[in-house]
Amino acid sequence: METVDENDGASGVADDVQGAAAWQAMVDGLAAAGRAMADHVADLSPAEQADGFRALLRSLNNQLGRFEVDRADPELVPFNGWREKFFMDNPDFHYWVADIDDGRRYRLTGRIGDASYTSITAYAAGGIIDASAASRLDQDSLELEADGSFEVMVSREQPPAGNWLPLPQGANSIWVRSFYDDVHRDAHGEVHIEALDSASVPPLIDTDRFVHRLQRLGKGARSTVRGISTSVAEDLARPNEVRVWEEMQGGAAFTEPGIHYQRGAWQLGERQALEIRLTPVECRYWNLMLYSRFLNSLDHRHRPVSLTGARAIAEDDSSVRVLLSATDPGEGNWLDTEGRPFGIFVVRWLHAETAPQLPELRVVDLPGASR
Repeated sequence: METVDENDGASGVADDVQGAAAWQAMVDGLAAAGRAMADHVADLSPAEQADGFRALLRSLNNQLGRFEVDRADPELVPFNGWREKFFMDNPDFHYWVADIDDGRRYRLTGRIGDASYTSITAYAAGGIIDASAASRLDQDSLELEADGSFEVMVSREQPPAGNWLPLPQGANSIWVRSFYDDVHRDAHGEVHIEALDSASVPPLIDTDRFVHRLQRLGKGARSTVRGISTSVAEDLARPNEVRVWEEMQGGAAFTEPGIHYQRGAWQLGERQALEIRLTPVECRYWNLMLYSRFLNSLDHRHRPVSLTGARAIAEDDSSVRVLLSATDPGEGNWLDTEGRPFGIFVVRWLHAETAPQLPELRVVDLPGASR
């Protein structure tokens, strides 16, 4: 067998091998992403430095999970699990994603489970930034059976009866979201997709498409680090403040169209807490979620890092006081910062009847703090 000298050429493979250049472009992109991340975390603690590379690996894992798709016979793939966190995942939600063809017909079947709200959205997108909601259904408009099961036709033309998700021209993915009041839920919702149109047997490999996606994977890794750096800049400049997150309103960047977003950051000493006081408005659902500076949710599997309206303990005046800190103050609604001196929080308000006020923030000393 012919062997290749590891020191022979930059790529280690012959230049005329199909896919070799694309593979090298991917490897180069990953290397560039690593260098960019190293620069980004250079002034942080060793734990935060390693966490930056973990976030980069999780984003790569997320994209590898959807690298190969079949739009003629798609699958609904779980998205943003704890190993695949990517750009503000939300573990109080459960996501399924399928890549589809706007000219074909599909059937969705599923069950609500103990979700407090479920939505089905078709998106038209060429990338994360330019994604827009093309059509949608939600739990309030779905015809449900007594056991919470449903069936939805997904197509260009409207069926004679039943639930229908229109596929406008340009629609190329379907997202199903279930919202939960408790991250440790008992009965997950479920959903499946079935192609209704016959399709020809695909070729052995679509070489041009494979090469394009391989090159894009490397570019995506580089852009992930840029996206993290750009996104967190305002939070670093304005810690312990909160603002309306305008960029995410209206279903932008694959977000749920009916959510009003608020975003802020904490910057705390070891014995300090950020007190967040919310004034809830009438809405279908709200939650407050904590994130690292790398836009990953904190460890929801082992720590209290989110709060939903259903679980919140209200004050006598109906406001909700939340304390963000490294240690449990032993009172009220506590969320664990994992000891991170800096991090980000996001408040999501679903179908708010009036625009929610910005929460009131102040830094407070925890009991036993030195003065």
